[in-house]
Amino acid sequence: MTDEKTYIDSEEGLKRVMNNGKLYARLLEKFKADTSFANLGAHLSAGDMEQAQISAHTLKGLAANLSFTELFEQVRDLESQIKERAVPDGALDTVKNTYDETLKRLDEVIAKYAT
Repeated sequence: MTDEKTYIDSEEGLKRVMNNGKLYARLLEKFKADTSFANLGAHLSAGDMEQAQISAHTLKGLAANLSFTELFEQVRDLESQIKERAVPDGALDTVKNTYDETLKRLDEVIAKYAT
């Protein structure tokens, strides 16, 4: 079984917003509408490594600030690969799987802190 903190370390996320659960829930809700991951995929597909790097950096920052542990680590690695122009086949798919799993868990965390 996967530890919940693998995807969302909500205890750490709360610390980052001075234990304001409502604020944390709003930030998590806002993340659901963020387009950084979609932009990253589009830029990689188009071969625009400069814009892909910007999108990866943005997504990495969001993941760090919201305490999305695994997503942060994977996007950090992908950003480095983009910088070096050495993105292996399947790298984005690996990140997408973690991104999707993180999104699946968001509603539960939002419900926990929104009240």
